[in-house]
Amino acid sequence: MNKIIIYSIGFIAQILFSSRMILQWIISEKNKKILTPVLFWEISLFASFLLFVYGYLRHDFSIMLGQTITYYIYIRNIQLQNDWKKLHILLRWFVLLFPFFIVGYGYNNNVIDVDFLFKNESMPKWLLWTGITGQVLFTLRFIYQWLYSEKKKDSVLPLGFWIISLTGSLIIFIYAIIRKDPVLLAGHAIGLVIYSRNIIIIKKDGKINS
Repeated sequence: MNKIIIYSIGFIAQILFSSRMILQWIISEKNKKILTPVLFWEISLFASFLLFVYGYLRHDFSIMLGQTITYYIYIRNIQLQNDWKKLHILLRWFVLLFPFFIVGYGYNNNVIDVDFLFKNESMPKWLLWTGITGQVLFTLRFIYQWLYSEKKKDSVLPLGFWIISLTGSLIIFIYAIIRKDPVLLAGHAIGLVIYSRNIIIIKKDGKINS
């Protein structure tokens, strides 16, 4: 596929990811505490949809891995905010089954092409694992957030979420520099600022949840 199209998909996804964080940041700054509107999760879900496709087209397993888990956590947060059932049932089923469709599409004669994902000749193994480490850590933030939210019976973003976000984003930012990936570079450059600011807001608010 044309590189321009592939990068366009990635940039649109990162713009959406950045816009959700900016939205959350503005609302939190205004209210002097961390808030997460349902639109945050809806934008996250659509952006994850696009970035998963981008990762597949870029033959970048670390991106696909990160999006696979968070994709369903975004859905769960929409459910916690009681907005999931407002979507048309056909759309809900499409969204739920989409990752399985992509994985199925990646099969060749009913055998998944592992080499296609793990043996990108343009990327040394140490760099691949650096990316995977960053994505796994970045993904853990939403697992942490999900478990925390389930415990609270509400969709919230505690302090631990932002600390993990900052750490994972820094690793991915370094990975993006070495990989020369403008999509990841742009997205995480903005993210580093927002994650840091949210940590400051929480500490100023005096409600440190970890």
